Amino acid sequence: MELVTNRKATHDYEILETFEAGMVLLGSEIKSLRNHGGSLQDAFVDVKGGGATLINSSIAPYSKGGTGVFNHEERRPRKLLMHKREIETLRKKTQEKGLAIIPLSIYLNKKGIAKIRIALAKGKKAHDKRAALKEKADRRSMKDLD
Repeated sequence: MELVTNRKATHDYEILETFEAGMVLLGSEIKSLRNHGGSLQDAFVDVKGGGATLINSSIAPYSKGGTGVFNHEERRPRKLLMHKREIETLRKKTQEKGLAIIPLSIYLNKKGIAKIRIALAKGKKAHDKRAALKEKADRRSMKDLD
């Protein structure tokens, strides 16, 4: 069950490879995500010191969580749980020019555990975006003719 998606990711980036990771979340964060209180817009993954961290993602404070110690900070860095070899692969590939690690979606697996789908991506240029939109419109018009 998908909780949050990054809809602009495929528009702004060319997806090269995807990975799945666990997330270290607080109780109020998972409750807020289940109420669709999250956003991955402008978020990215930083690989430093042998670990991966989700930066600049927004999970709204839980409405019934009160204030202070019972709730969480909205834009705090969140640690990602991945195998060391996957983290090392990401670190090596991001050192190449023009590659970034972006979050695609946060979802619940069959056991009800929150997971995040991240991607190794290359930024698209403006003319690539226009070509992709034109191609999408052409496909849509061909479908309407059938």
